[in-house]
Amino acid sequence: MKKRIYSNPVGVGRYTGLLLIAPFIAGFLLFTLYPFVCSFAFGLTEYDNVRPPEYVGAENYRRMLHDETFRKSVGVTLKYAALLVPMKLVFSLLTALLLSAEIRGIGIYRTVFYIPSILGSNLAVVIMWQYLFTSGGLVNQFLGIMGASPVNWYGDPDKAIFVIILLRLWEFGSTMIIFLTALKAIPAELYEAAKVDGCGRIRAFFSITLPQLKNVIFVNLVLQTIAAFQEFNAPYMLTGGGPMKSTYTVGMMIYDEMFRFNDMNVGYANALSWVLFVMISAVTGIMFAVLRHGREGDER
Repeated sequence: MKKRIYSNPVGVGRYTGLLLIAPFIAGFLLFTLYPFVCSFAFGLTEYDNVRPPEYVGAENYRRMLHDETFRKSVGVTLKYAALLVPMKLVFSLLTALLLSAEIRGIGIYRTVFYIPSILGSNLAVVIMWQYLFTSGGLVNQFLGIMGASPVNWYGDPDKAIFVIILLRLWEFGSTMIIFLTALKAIPAELYEAAKVDGCGRIRAFFSITLPQLKNVIFVNLVLQTIAAFQEFNAPYMLTGGGPMKSTYTVGMMIYDEMFRFNDMNVGYANALSWVLFVMISAVTGIMFAVLRHGREGDER
């Protein structure tokens, strides 16, 4: 009896597929899993990048309980995410609805609206944003024309975070594209049937569009929440965390502990990163639990 030779679509041999994905596996082990494990290990040590790491157990995590700066940064991060994410989802969805119309030159409009996401928070954009919101910038000039008093955007702790939120809100292109793709996938027959039944545009939006976009809204919600919790670039370049650490996020604190402070503590920075990881995991876990509960309620 002849021994059966294993074969697969990409070639003959049991390990051909494994050989083809070996570069990805090696990259994952070296550049993802290994740093991930090392970060947890360093979080249990006191390490200043000069002397050898000294194991201190959970001391770094106990230190956070009494660290006023850490508590402040967590509050700023939560406030930032709670304000930015809903605003970005609503603004992206409304823009996607406008750009879903089939009119001449719509591709140009879509490209123009997507460009800010390509630019991101690079230096040129930050300089432009700083000029817009300085005491004599265009925003205050416009307020003066409208008869309003100028606003100290960067000096007022209650206003500075909104400058960063507006910058990130301006970069809504990626979220908009996801919504736009989902809108195009909604069957036109649903709207035609609703129109025959006398359903107006507003009612059709709440009765057809939103239910059809439920999963896409959830995906964008999770992605934008994770991005908001990891915020670093915008506050670092615009405000430096000020004034009075009103824009000082957990991401900035991790960077400062790792690189900026003279008595830098790599161990504490890694412990902070793990706390941030747990925060993100907890929030996304709650989102998935709420979604699962909602689906179970719909099935009942």
